[in-house]
Amino acid sequence: MDLKTLQQIKEKHLDIISLRKKINVGDTKEILVCGNVGCQSAKGDVVYETFIKKIKELGLKNIKVNRSGCVGPCGLGPNVIIYPEEVFYCKVDQNGVDAILSEHIIKGNPVESYLYNKNKANVNFNDIAFYKKQLYIARNNFNMIDPESVEEYITIDGYLALFNTLTKMKPAEVIEEVKKSGLRGRGGAGFPTGTKWEFTASYKSDIKYVVCNADEGDPGAFMDRAIIEDSPHKLIEAMTIAGYAIGADRGIVYIRAEYPVAGRRLRNAIAQAKELGLLGKNIFGTAFSFDLDIKYGAGAFVCGEETSLINSIEGKRGEPRTKPPFPAEKGVFNYPTLINNVETYANIPQIIIKGANWFASIGKDKSKGTKVFSLTGKIVNSGLIELPMGTTIREIIYDIGGGIPNGKKFKAVQIGGPSGGCLPASLIDTPVTYEDLIQHGAMMGSGGMIVLDEDTNMVEMTRFFLDFTCDESCGKCTPCRIGNKRLLEILDKILEGKGEMSDLDELETLSTYIKQNSLCGLGQTSPNPVLSTLQHFRNEYVELIEGKKVKDSNGKYKIIPEKCVGCSACARVCPVNCISGELRKKYVIDQEICIACGKCAETCKFHAISK
Repeated sequence: MDLKTLQQIKEKHLDIISLRKKINVGDTKEILVCGNVGCQSAKGDVVYETFIKKIKELGLKNIKVNRSGCVGPCGLGPNVIIYPEEVFYCKVDQNGVDAILSEHIIKGNPVESYLYNKNKANVNFNDIAFYKKQLYIARNNFNMIDPESVEEYITIDGYLALFNTLTKMKPAEVIEEVKKSGLRGRGGAGFPTGTKWEFTASYKSDIKYVVCNADEGDPGAFMDRAIIEDSPHKLIEAMTIAGYAIGADRGIVYIRAEYPVAGRRLRNAIAQAKELGLLGKNIFGTAFSFDLDIKYGAGAFVCGEETSLINSIEGKRGEPRTKPPFPAEKGVFNYPTLINNVETYANIPQIIIKGANWFASIGKDKSKGTKVFSLTGKIVNSGLIELPMGTTIREIIYDIGGGIPNGKKFKAVQIGGPSGGCLPASLIDTPVTYEDLIQHGAMMGSGGMIVLDEDTNMVEMTRFFLDFTCDESCGKCTPCRIGNKRLLEILDKILEGKGEMSDLDELETLSTYIKQNSLCGLGQTSPNPVLSTLQHFRNEYVELIEGKKVKDSNGKYKIIPEKCVGCSACARVCPVNCISGELRKKYVIDQEICIACGKCAETCKFHAISK
């Protein structure tokens, strides 16, 4: 493989994405069906196959049907885009396929009943508020390429960054470019990426590893999964660049086994890259060689912590190691190891192509670039979003998310998953940056963002997240294993109407001790929901204690068996996966896990869910 071959592939397949870029449109139209697992779970594959079948039956010419990556509003899938008009349809079913073909494709009339905005005909991306403030770097071209095609990735300048790196830059120059960009780790802690690369490069060893942490375990979070499903070649390219920069010739993607589509697409992409010589020996005719393997994790939340992940890769129990030494010195099999998460790597090709100064010009203060979030909970427009750092919570909730459904008031947002914190409505104008969130008791985390309305019991919410971290603790260190269990017992005591005011002091004292003395990041951040709700919603704790209010089980949602038809719509939209059952049979809600967000009740067309 050389630059000429890359250019030949690009020229040969340029017509594939010409409609999406509005180049040489002509009379051809393209139907792009979202291929993300969220849309697949809503029978997106059936919609895709039905389009192909119906077009053939109708004898329609110049109509292409392809798949795209995640287009964002996952709760509205299956999502379909018609090019070159960029008309956006959602919740497309088999009847929708017939209507779109007969009315839009044949007659040129958009089908209003399936449009994202049903009050405005011919609505496209430029007309939708959900997209207007978004900026795509980690997820660039999500709607431009088939995730399973290396040719389409090359057509949008895929692997050009790798070519430029290997043929025009020295390893130290690559690291310096990443440092100048200001890119920080998108996995939670926000450590400067270039500095981490520099540390790993400084250790001399014949063997080094580049590892991708794709063990995304936060409830309701699916950013890394979507990036791999949308553009697996981007991850391969970025990890290969990282390998060149630090002097590694082997890489490992650690991905949870619960991500079968992402895993399959990544395996396919690795095979394609090897076939074209983009992985393996003497890449682009240089002396640099790099290979990539996949390691599947069993879904332990603690394996998101880098040393626990390393233990799991080595076939050991997934529990953290004492640091130092850090992985940069002694990581996988005690060799120097670089570990970043999927989103962090996904920024690298664009930084190399467009330059560090371009990336650093986006964002606010020390938080550069963009951040991908999964926006869920009590919000009109839920789904995957990517925003410039510094965007305010108000902009996210109202300009992008469309506000709170059913006329309810915004109460709080849980940012950073179970290790994050709850920010109240009074902080709605807080910019989303690493420093601003930490200042108010929250954290960026990997990018989970759960919106809560006025009906949410904040103590119940805190208990849900703490129960999760108790279950996911590896149990190695006493502060996390015993301390979090004790916090959970106190919360149960308060919710059962048996709490005392002294319990609040104990919650704060114990939380602080756990944060300061736990071995790894799981324990060090697990009390954050307790501390942030005590800081911002202390009155709810006091009301439960002074009023001796027993927790109201009716605050949770329940499924009415005689009304449930087993359609699974409620289970697909639940942000915490508390609804289980089988198709065409009765579904049930786990009351211990339910956070009373109401998504299930809003989605159910049969009025089978109520409090």
